Amino acid sequence: MNFLPDNDILTLLMGATLAVKMVLLFLGCMSLWSWTIIFFKFFTIGTARKKVMQGYDAFMASGDLSKGLKGLGDKADSPLARVSSLAVKEFRLLEKAEVNRERKRLLVKDTLRRVLKQGISKEMRLLTRNLPFLATCANAAPFIGLFGTVWGIMHSFHSIGLAQSAALATVAPGISEALIATAIGLLVAIPATIFYNYFLGKLNEVETGMVDFAGAFLNRAEREIAWADKPEKQ
Repeated sequence: MNFLPDNDILTLLMGATLAVKMVLLFLGCMSLWSWTIIFFKFFTIGTARKKVMQGYDAFMASGDLSKGLKGLGDKADSPLARVSSLAVKEFRLLEKAEVNRERKRLLVKDTLRRVLKQGISKEMRLLTRNLPFLATCANAAPFIGLFGTVWGIMHSFHSIGLAQSAALATVAPGISEALIATAIGLLVAIPATIFYNYFLGKLNEVETGMVDFAGAFLNRAEREIAWADKPEKQ
């Protein structure tokens, strides 16, 4: 007696128990949302990395702080421009502070370091948003699929008891539909794991670039303060 066409996954899904169908639906939603995040982050993180590298190179190639900041681009699409915008405002205010040279140098160093750190943290929060969901999919999807498999196998054995037959034709359909849940769980988890680790590596490059820029920004800001005080010293 032919219960299921060979390799007909759709038939297996349609014949699954309600619990297994709910598990598969949940996994399908997880997969859809995870792929949405993957495509979105692939673009945003890739763009941010490119802008940071280009901005850092342009800043280092410039002769002074003002020219270097112009090479960062617009705040709308440049993480470094957004990180530096508040720091520039603070720096211009500190330049006008009526304190001695050493006190001004310490103010510039401490204030700008704090402001730049806050800016970098804000940018990283934006770039890492929704990434934890990929980690959740990577860790939870196989177990959710396994739950569907266990439930399906339990149902299969229950059906065997009712039919009072352990023939392969009786057991195979239920087990097959149950194992699909594990397969779908792995199909959700594997891409999520791969891209989650890929994005972490790219984000590390972005953060390193912003930290390097912050150090170069601080050095130039302190240098400008020192140069501005030279005429007064003479």
